[in-house]
Amino acid sequence: MAQPAQHEHHEHHGNGGHHGHDHGGHHDHRVHGGHQQAHGGGGVDWRTAAQATLHCLTGCAIGEVLGMVLGTAFGLHNGATVVLSILLAFVFGYALTMRGVLKAGLDVGAAVKVALAADTVSILVMELIDNTVMVTVPGAMDAGLGDLLFWVALAGSLALAFALTVPVNKWMIGRGRGHAVVHAYHQH
Repeated sequence: MAQPAQHEHHEHHGNGGHHGHDHGGHHDHRVHGGHQQAHGGGGVDWRTAAQATLHCLTGCAIGEVLGMVLGTAFGLHNGATVVLSILLAFVFGYALTMRGVLKAGLDVGAAVKVALAADTVSILVMELIDNTVMVTVPGAMDAGLGDLLFWVALAGSLALAFALTVPVNKWMIGRGRGHAVVHAYHQH
């Protein structure tokens, strides 16, 4: 997969802007709180990794909650509910990333490639953790939508998935992978 040249847009022009990268009046990368590390330079701070993970968690959580709600509401078998949740987590996770890069001017094909490169590993890790928790908490998958157990287990599974995925994303971004790919198209 061809990746964009990650540093070309850092060339300064007389007006203080950057070629191909709108900083909305910012003239110094330090104001981006770790943004420069996300481009593969130096160590990646935990804040950058947490922000990337939170972005991924948002899409995963939407899909996961919707899948669990639909599976429970329609009385699907636990296995079918888990599969539906995982599929929807990928759909919404990729969709959120694509929305941002399409807004930056990429065509749909390029946006799909960026979303796949940025989110696949992160979503896989989150879904593995989150669904393992849901399946192993006694009664969580069989609880109804009106049961506190269902919502507590789901919230706990998402929180644990977030906590365990942050180090994965930190490692990937530090190597120019994962959400580092999205930062080449990031709009401020």
